[in-house]
This record gives sequence, C-alpha cells and structure tokens, in this order.
Amino acid sequence: MDDRDRGMPTSVPAAEPSNSPWGAPTEHGGRLMALLRAGGIAAEATLPFFGSHQLLVESKEDQSPVTIADRTAEAQFRHWISTHFPGDAILGEEHGEREGSSAYRWVVDPIDGTKSFIAGVPLYSTLVALEHGGEPIAGGIWIPALGEIVVAATGLGCWHQRHGARGWEPARVAPPRPLSEAILVTTAIDSFAAVGAASTFGQLQNEVRFTRTWGDGYGYLLVATGRADLMVDPIVNPWDVAPLLPVIREAGGIFTDWEGKATTRSTHAVASSGPLHAEVLRLLRPSGSIAGP
Repeated sequence: MDDRDRGMPTSVPAAEPSNSPWGAPTEHGGRLMALLRAGGIAAEATLPFFGSHQLLVESKEDQSPVTIADRTAEAQFRHWISTHFPGDAILGEEHGEREGSSAYRWVVDPIDGTKSFIAGVPLYSTLVALEHGGEPIAGGIWIPALGEIVVAATGLGCWHQRHGARGWEPARVAPPRPLSEAILVTTAIDSFAAVGAASTFGQLQNEVRFTRTWGDGYGYLLVATGRADLMVDPIVNPWDVAPLLPVIREAGGIFTDWEGKATTRSTHAVASSGPLHAEVLRLLRPSGSIAGP
C-alpha cells in the first residue's frame, strides 16, 4: 500500500517558526521545519496507545516486539512526508524502505524502546533523521510520554524543549570529568553478552561512577542534555541511531561506533560528552569480533 493511501488527512499545518529552534530556515527546501512537524506527528500518535492494558503485542521475525502503536505512528509519519516531499526516500523500522528520486532520505523509528512502551515505562522515544547524499544532516529525539524533545541540524546547534515549554534552550553535553565520575547508560546489559562483550561491560561498569539502563533514544537524549556522560550500545539498527550523529555532535559531544568511526551505518554505537571518548574506545575495542544484531 502506498503511504498516501492510508486514509489519513492530506493536509497538516507546518510547524510555526515561533516554535522552531532555528527560526524558519530555507536550507533543504523546508525540510528542517518538516522534521519538527513530522516527528511531532509520529510521537503524538503513540500516546493514545501508551499505558493500555489491551495493547496487542506481536513478535517480528527477529522475535522483537511490535504493536499497532509502532505501525500507526510510522504510517502517519510516512504519509506526511510522502504528501509534502513525494520525491524523498523513507526508511522505517516497521514499513521498510521506499526509494526516492531526490538526494534526501528520511529515517524513522516510531517507538525506540518498544519493551518500555509495552511495560508502561515512559522512557520510550520516537527517532527521526534527515539524510542528504547519504549523510545525516538533522535529527530529533522525542520522548512523548515525558514531553521532552531534542533536535539538531548541522551547523545550527542542538536544542532541547522541556515538558510544557514552547520555547527552546541550547542542549549541551556534560562538562569534562574523568571516567571514574561518569554516569554510564545503556539499553540492555545482556546485549553485551550477545556480542561476546560481557567482560568488556564489566570492566567499563567498574570504571564509571554508576550505571543505569535508561537506554534506547532516551539514553542518548540524556547525553545530549548533560545528564549522562556516556551511552554505549552493542547492538543497533540504522533506525536506532540515524539521528544521533547530528544530535550528539551539535551538543558538543562525540558519537561513533566501537571502532571510532563517526557513522550511523554500524551495528554498535557509543556517545559521550567528548573528553573521555578515547578512553572508552580503548576499553571497547579489545572485545574482539563484534557481531551484528
């Protein structure tokens, strides 16, 4: 089914410049404003399903869970982008990839942290990235149940909107501090063992101040806003990390894979406030062969 044939409204008001962290930029044909609007649509579409005791949970081929909330939110996002930018490609976790005729591609993960969503934990996120020529140029992390948003665009900074606020404030990573004082977050501890890196995690956990599994997109938002120093993921998919390079970089931090490459095309990821990144990579690299998801 084409994204434009899902019985959804064909006209959605654009995001207002007064509620944009970067005004109304003309670069990229209005796509930066569109990222704010379309990401917000997807995030808001998850809320009617959140906390429902009657939510039907299915298993995908890889045994990861999926719900009608995931599919509905992505479908609404794809419909809006297809209506306003019909030549752009779209990649989404639930509905796959649609090729485009322009140099732009949108990447969406409607619910990053579906297990948290199913359990009624408000730390799930909606992730959106805009790529140009294969490179991520803008991205956003929405935490719908908490009302928090972080968005960034290359050269335009990283911006944070708190619950209930219409204005934006700059998002910055934490000030430099040694690894022994750092806060580490990750998505799931058992995923380290799944790639043969259980001992690596143990060593890293022993080096930091403390560790919490406030993971998925929320963990990266914590790094971008200075509330955590380090986020490490042994297993990621493209839609899990697509917006993170511009978000973390524009917030003043560093985002790479475990080999130190600044890429969103790898199967593992690490984000940090910056100065301790090299030290963390030295701990991660000896883990040997890192399997994909």
